[in-house]
Amino acid sequence: MTEAHYPQTGKDAKDRHVPVMLDRCLDLLAPAISRPQAVVIDGTLGMGGHSEAMLDRFPDLTLIGIDRDLMAHQLAGERLQRFGDRFIPVHAVYDEIPRAMAEAGVTEVDGVLFDLGVSSMQLDERERGFAYSYDAPLDMRMDSTEELTAAAVVNEYEEFELRRIIRQWGEEKFASRIAQKIVAARVTKPFETTGELVKVIQQAVPVAAQRKGGHPAKRTFQALRIEVNHELDALERAIPEAILALNLGGRCVAMSYHSLEDKIVKRAFTARATSSAPKGFPVELEEHKPELKIITRGAEPPTESEIEENSRAASAKLRAVEKIKVTKAPR
Repeated sequence: MTEAHYPQTGKDAKDRHVPVMLDRCLDLLAPAISRPQAVVIDGTLGMGGHSEAMLDRFPDLTLIGIDRDLMAHQLAGERLQRFGDRFIPVHAVYDEIPRAMAEAGVTEVDGVLFDLGVSSMQLDERERGFAYSYDAPLDMRMDSTEELTAAAVVNEYEEFELRRIIRQWGEEKFASRIAQKIVAARVTKPFETTGELVKVIQQAVPVAAQRKGGHPAKRTFQALRIEVNHELDALERAIPEAILALNLGGRCVAMSYHSLEDKIVKRAFTARATSSAPKGFPVELEEHKPELKIITRGAEPPTESEIEENSRAASAKLRAVEKIKVTKAPR
């Protein structure tokens, strides 16, 4: 990245991005991706911080970098070009692991990393409309080639649809009031900017709740972002695809930043780390044995020093598993 592209920062990707729980991620993946000619998938390439650290630490490693954001590919591509053909970028969503592997010419991998949610780059680029802290076009697309924007959602969805996504994806208890205010306001003038939406949300959320519950628009913006990018639907598909892609002894590490993401990851990992033998069955047959071994104790949080260095790490929860049984032949 050059200053001409992003004059508001004047920094390259390395200076702008502090990878969350970097050392812990690499340590958890190390037993799998330190093998000779190992292959790892970074399912959320972003600005390439985690990818760069993996490629530096494991000199025999090949990395497939998946991201739906073309700007991420530009920034990460510049950052990682020194690794030559050890870095294989793929423009895709993280549930498209089979296509990414096919493009890279591999049938199985040794590790998969997911750093979920909105990236620092997307939050920092004002024109993307992800942040509620400054006025910008209501966009929120992680992939600028897609059609659906946040403006289309708030201007075109029925009130009951808005209420549903704000309550479900934003876990917002004032979803009904917010949806009602949005629908009433757009009759006069369609929403075009984040600032216009923030004002309406502030009118809908009681003052007392605003004083103690953080920024009143936080949960609604989260809901819109998830809706625009179909994030949780993609994650529901991505975790099983990642597990299927792993070879024996391979590891998957996933970092989430809100409870909805973490529940999906936890549920998928736990289901495959549990024996399927009927209760009271005297012998555990091979087909009943768990496919995964959980290698973290619950959801690991970042350390206090990591949060001090990068405030966006505060809500991170990390889970990791190892594949201990192959249940289906690799692609």
